[in-house]
Amino acid sequence: MRIVYFGTPQFATPTLAALLASRHAVVAVVTQPDRARGRGQHVTPSPVKALAVSRGVPVLQPEQLKAPEFLATLAGFAADIGVVAAYGKLLPQALLDLPRRGMVNVHASLLPRWRGAAPIHRAILAGDTVTGVTIMRVVLALDAGPMLARVVVPIDESVRSDALEIQLADAGARLLLETLDRLEDGAVQETPQDETLVTYAARLDRRDSRIDWTRPARDIHNQIRGLHPWPLASVLWRGKRLILRASTLAPGTSTLAPGTSTLTQGTLTPGTLFDASNGVLAVATGTSPLIITDVQLEGRRPQSAREFINGAHPAAGDRFEPVPVS
Repeated sequence: MRIVYFGTPQFATPTLAALLASRHAVVAVVTQPDRARGRGQHVTPSPVKALAVSRGVPVLQPEQLKAPEFLATLAGFAADIGVVAAYGKLLPQALLDLPRRGMVNVHASLLPRWRGAAPIHRAILAGDTVTGVTIMRVVLALDAGPMLARVVVPIDESVRSDALEIQLADAGARLLLETLDRLEDGAVQETPQDETLVTYAARLDRRDSRIDWTRPARDIHNQIRGLHPWPLASVLWRGKRLILRASTLAPGTSTLAPGTSTLTQGTLTPGTLFDASNGVLAVATGTSPLIITDVQLEGRRPQSAREFINGAHPAAGDRFEPVPVS
């Protein structure tokens, strides 16, 4: 089939690469306009654009998807089907109507759970133990189209969102190719989503970084995992912003009933450093201590807990204060 591909971030590159290596023909790629990215805010192409250009595929970067000149250009490619993966904008009906077989989307959740912009992060933040990829028909409503295929991916309790994204991107690429083959043969059943089970994955912002230490240790651990690599969970320590890059649950936490712990915190106020010796940063929470394993003082390089202890000399009894909400 002749395919027009819509995608922007790194998550969308494995699917594009798989399509380019397949028997199908990617006749055009549509991606977001070049933006300022990274710490230096240099204007750079999206990962999808970089891959498409390297493979000689025509790239379109419209500011307005309803613009007549863009729609006319896209229609000229005579696509059989459109494939969408994390493009970043809702597609208007005039666009959905162009490919003769419509459009399908590679979505990083088990729909109807986690419709929206940040399904990978929200799944970890919520403590989900499984997620997956859904191939769905694109309709005007947000991630609401009928489902063509799904694959389940377990969520390890130590995995962070960036690593889970890689897993899901690879799984989605494989599932999309299988689905396209079945679509060609007319062997795909489209299953409506159960609207009573819908949850929404709101876009992340810096307010998500603030840690409430009165919450259970597991919830804070999930927050640290889910916000990596952005916006990152952070606290104030001795007046400085300290980014918490990785953590682990205290021994025995996984099998405990809520509100209990094998490590007693005594009467420590949540957010108090419980231990800062032998390479261990243990912080009191609403339940059991949480072990912080990797940190980063603002403006400094990432460090292991041991490096931080040896260089910054935190002490038991120090407070990890919540970052003020701006």
